[in-house]
Amino acid sequence: MLFGLYRGFTILFGPLAPLALSRREARGKEDPARRGERLGTASLPRPEGKLAWIHAASVGEAISAEILIKRLLDGRPGLSVLLTTGTVSSANLLQGRLPDRAFHQFVPIDRPDCVSRFLDHWRPDCAFWLESELWPNLVDGVARRSIPAALINARLSERSFRRWSMAASLARRLIGAFDVVLPGDGKSGERYAALGARAIGPVGNLKYSADALPGDEAAQTSLNAALGGRPHWLAASTHPGEEEAVIEAHKALRDRVPGLVTVVAPRHPPRGPEVAELVRRAGLRLSVRSEGQTPGAETDIYLADTLGEMGTFYRASSVVFLGGSLVALGGHNPLEPAKLDCAILTGPETFNFEDIVAAMVAEGAIRVVRDTAELAEEAARLLADAGQREALARAAQRAAEARSAVIDEALEAIAPILHRAGLHKAGLHRAGVGP
Repeated sequence: MLFGLYRGFTILFGPLAPLALSRREARGKEDPARRGERLGTASLPRPEGKLAWIHAASVGEAISAEILIKRLLDGRPGLSVLLTTGTVSSANLLQGRLPDRAFHQFVPIDRPDCVSRFLDHWRPDCAFWLESELWPNLVDGVARRSIPAALINARLSERSFRRWSMAASLARRLIGAFDVVLPGDGKSGERYAALGARAIGPVGNLKYSADALPGDEAAQTSLNAALGGRPHWLAASTHPGEEEAVIEAHKALRDRVPGLVTVVAPRHPPRGPEVAELVRRAGLRLSVRSEGQTPGAETDIYLADTLGEMGTFYRASSVVFLGGSLVALGGHNPLEPAKLDCAILTGPETFNFEDIVAAMVAEGAIRVVRDTAELAEEAARLLADAGQREALARAAQRAAEARSAVIDEALEAIAPILHRAGLHKAGLHRAGVGP
């Protein structure tokens, strides 16, 4: 009933989709050169042989997908991997990062005709969805074609669980399309089971198995030279409302930490001009990376408003505040700075990474700050005390390495799906693919 209503709604209002895409393009949220992909028209031919499809909503999920892509391709020479995402930032990030035999397309909008064009062209042999973006028509299209599928890193907050519970029949239909659900945390596993998941696999987050973010050695050397040994810290992946807190923390710190430089890397780089205006209004001196500037002798705030350089900034920073956590957005992945020798501070709003943060707090591997005053106090403490800083960074690295075998557990859990798709390593020749 609910699915029929949703499907009818998307058919009735489907003709408005190009207008909606045009408006998103005007805001920089769509790539006009690749609009056809969003309407289900592929911009690449389907490769010969077997094809595994992975859907990852945006940047964080796409980074998690990289380790899965590598392990799926390993030992399966007849396999190609299609990775879909829905954001321009993720598409830009993936340029040059995907291995041979893996490629990116934008996911089609959830309109039945667009979904049909997409699936008719790509004909995936199996499908793996990461985390929690379940588009009803797309999931239903997978089920109608009997494509074996798994939901990996499955995340479901209490709030989302309550909403899905009010549409229980739709939830059962969508979640039941997956042969197995691999929850990213224990609570999500319980919620998916309550909503009717066919099978719950091992609990574990692929982010533990992900490679460290790549960095540019030349860029890091240049940045370190420009800083000239001045004390500095990084506010990473910040959002509106957090840059103001970081700016105030800088003002509180600069008398205690002479020569301090605060590096601010907004989660969405196009917000750079907005953040720059906040810095100027605060009377602080600014340098902007997207304008080719490096921190000068008088720089207070260095605005790192570029895409794909977070690995470089983490490597250049021993103290990191991880954004999305002083505002109610659920935080960002603390394992990324943990793998790169950073002492990490986070706000209290970390529900997207609840289990990871809780484990790190218990192991003394991350510190939680509740407001601007605590942020300034903890940053000052770590900047002044190399022993504390290094101990916190070492604990974070140990925590990040503790579950690095999650990918092996995930691959074991999806082995029946790979077998059904003819992708078990030992059976490639029998499946008629590979050399």
